[in-house]
Amino acid sequence: MTRVRVHNFSVSLDGFGTGEGLTLDAPFGHAGERLHEWFFPTATFRSQSGHGERVDADPSSAPDDAFASQWGDGIGVEIMGAGKYGPPGWQDDPGWQGWWGRKPPFHTPVIVLTHRPREPLTLGETTFHFLSAPPIAALEVARGLAGDRDIHIGGGPTMLRDFLAAGLVDHAHIAVVPILLGRGVRLWDGLEALERRYDVASVTTPSGTTHLTLTRKAS
Repeated sequence: MTRVRVHNFSVSLDGFGTGEGLTLDAPFGHAGERLHEWFFPTATFRSQSGHGERVDADPSSAPDDAFASQWGDGIGVEIMGAGKYGPPGWQDDPGWQGWWGRKPPFHTPVIVLTHRPREPLTLGETTFHFLSAPPIAALEVARGLAGDRDIHIGGGPTMLRDFLAAGLVDHAHIAVVPILLGRGVRLWDGLEALERRYDVASVTTPSGTTHLTLTRKAS
């Protein structure tokens, strides 16, 4: 059965999944790259970004990579919000093709949720489908694209919060990074008592990152 999963989504200690002031030059606003510094030394990041083979990763990052490496297993489609696809205002640029260049790292169809849809865009192995729809309707489209594989919810924090609030996520991995941002977009707002619906586990690694896993409780 197709599951809905979240992997490698980073938040600060005060719950922010992105900073304030997002621009083309600052995709995460004032947070910069601090939310993802745990991920960059891992073998998973290095293999995805073309920085070398998995053996070239920092050995001390192995505990973080044990979580990071689960990202692509069995994924047939990704759903992302407009803010992950591009900076504010990208909808006004018909030539904008995302942050990732000609070879995006997804290797699956991607659904981009935006109030201003456009025609699908194929880059390498990835086709981006632009859809204006609430979470449950977006999932129906995603299931048609995923076949018997799982659906990955890629963020940002606003759309991930919407999927969690609607009870549509089966498994989530949230990396809580030991920084304070103070401002930006928070993930957890409005999700009071979320733990009643999930079995929650946590592991803290030498990087100082606490990896939370939320697995939906059997009904």
